Amino acid sequence: MKKQSFGTWLTIYSEAVAEILATAGYDWITVDLEHTPISLSQAEKLIRVIDLAGAKPYVRVSSNNAAEIKKVLDFGAKGIIVPMVNSAQEVSKVLDAAFYPPVGKRGMGLYRAQGYGEAKSKQAYISQIASEIEVFVQIESKLAVEKIEEIFDNPITGYFLGPYDLSASIGKPAEFNAEEFLQLEQKVLETAKKFDIQRGIHIVEPDPKLIADKVRIGYDTIAYSVDFRMLDVMARQPFKDA
Repeated sequence: MKKQSFGTWLTIYSEAVAEILATAGYDWITVDLEHTPISLSQAEKLIRVIDLAGAKPYVRVSSNNAAEIKKVLDFGAKGIIVPMVNSAQEVSKVLDAAFYPPVGKRGMGLYRAQGYGEAKSKQAYISQIASEIEVFVQIESKLAVEKIEEIFDNPITGYFLGPYDLSASIGKPAEFNAEEFLQLEQKVLETAKKFDIQRGIHIVEPDPKLIADKVRIGYDTIAYSVDFRMLDVMARQPFKDA
């Protein structure tokens, strides 16, 4: 049985916040480029801080963009999360961008991930580390669920459900207890088990009690909250009952 994996989401550009989260005990920290103002230059700095602090730096890229995927991997990201993947063809595009030939079509470069060209570091990255990049796709639409077998029939690490977008795609935004949403969620979970890939979900609210519920229904890769929700909840706590 695979062990459960826990991480969190980083949306605020702050090397201090990145270091705090990376030393808090999470397995990985995701730098979010999709819904934040974090630039590629800033992402490079955050990846370095997270990596040196001992957690895995993941990046949720802004789109299925080969140039952006290549850059964050050259910065040293150990995993990528690609939003709104709806077909096997789109998965193939992700894999082409993430892996060197003959597996993919990623271009060779020399930057931080490759030890800035230092011989041993470069060889270690090219021969081993690059092949261990973790690739997650986000399942965020009814269309993706309809094609879930073909999407998961690829050498990906796993997926993250996008509950807000998935619920919106069926005309019931944020109605996570709606019967149709629950049926779609269950179908994705069961298919992921069939293909033996990691099953991911993002728990946005910083409430540890929510973790057990997600693990109970089958998730094994949990993104626990996000920096701004942690800050907001704790900042308001003294005035909660006022």
